[in-house]
Amino acid sequence: MIINDLKVHGYKNLDGVEISLDPKMNIICGENAQGKTNLIEAVWLCSGCRSFRGTRDKDFIGFDKDSASVELKFTDSVRTQEISFSVKKGALKDKLVTLNGVKLPLLSKLFGSFRCVVFTPEDLNLTKGSPDNRRSFTDLSIAQIKPSYISALNKYNTVLSHRNALLKSINFGGSINADQMDIWNEQLAQSGAYISVLRNTFCAVLNDKVRKLYDTITGGREDLELKYQSTVYDDLTDETDHKGRLAEEYKRRLEEAVDSDIKAGFTTVGVHRDDLGAFINGLPIREFGSQGQARSAALSMKLAHAQIIKAEYGEYPVILLDDVLSELDPMRQKFILNNINDMQVVITCCDSRTVTDMREGRVFTLKKGRIKK
Repeated sequence: MIINDLKVHGYKNLDGVEISLDPKMNIICGENAQGKTNLIEAVWLCSGCRSFRGTRDKDFIGFDKDSASVELKFTDSVRTQEISFSVKKGALKDKLVTLNGVKLPLLSKLFGSFRCVVFTPEDLNLTKGSPDNRRSFTDLSIAQIKPSYISALNKYNTVLSHRNALLKSINFGGSINADQMDIWNEQLAQSGAYISVLRNTFCAVLNDKVRKLYDTITGGREDLELKYQSTVYDDLTDETDHKGRLAEEYKRRLEEAVDSDIKAGFTTVGVHRDDLGAFINGLPIREFGSQGQARSAALSMKLAHAQIIKAEYGEYPVILLDDVLSELDPMRQKFILNNINDMQVVITCCDSRTVTDMREGRVFTLKKGRIKK
């Protein structure tokens, strides 16, 4: 998958950005606060995903602008396609999103059309940080392979909010409505068992690729293993029957936890509390890993994600590296560059000399939201 042309106008501080990208390497260089991350974010939004910075629609538009627009032309293994979205100040709900000229109701409806993987400095703490980050990474990775997974997650979260509301009501003196609790337990169990199976299956595939990548970066000196850690199931190895026994076991765990859930005021077990554990030589990175080990593991996970997309669709996603190389030592810089040489890459950095081995590609300079080749 390759981005051909990109146009960005009025998006945050970006204005008049119109560039044609190289099929392989593209470097966006400029000092801090010039708009490099804004450019990466604009491309990422074309994948239909939420902003990795948590940007809201109203903040798409620059302070001194009346509107913001992004246009992206890309080529996959079949054809060339075009994505665009625009929003006007005072009419945020009327955001115009199109795919090949066809209007879509939401930006999220672009999901699955244009695929990319983004690396940010925050991603380097993936294995050391909060379980929320690892769950988000896992869920997004699965959804890029199986878009219907998003519906299962949305359904689960809706049911979870209803169950939590009931728990809080009981906690504050309301009566226990056994029938209502049973309804939420039943629905949560069905969605939760399905999500658990997909996560566990994905993590097994991810683990296989991650171990090989990590073995390369460490020269075989260390062994990295990823494990899906469920708060409901003890072992999900080779489990696929999410509608039968697994759903029943999930519901039983919810029923057993009702008293403690009432005291806590929320659901204490379930996929919303699960984690993706990373272990080096059997020890959890989160507790015992060095910064270098954590960063190597995180890089391996992101690269493995790109490899899984390639295996599923027959083509690599576009790789977006937002000021990541400057955070890495030369060994890890070389590792990541060696493992993305078959993909189109967009790299932001303060100094183009960061990519010392670059022999072909394009370099763009970004200053005060404007770009030149």
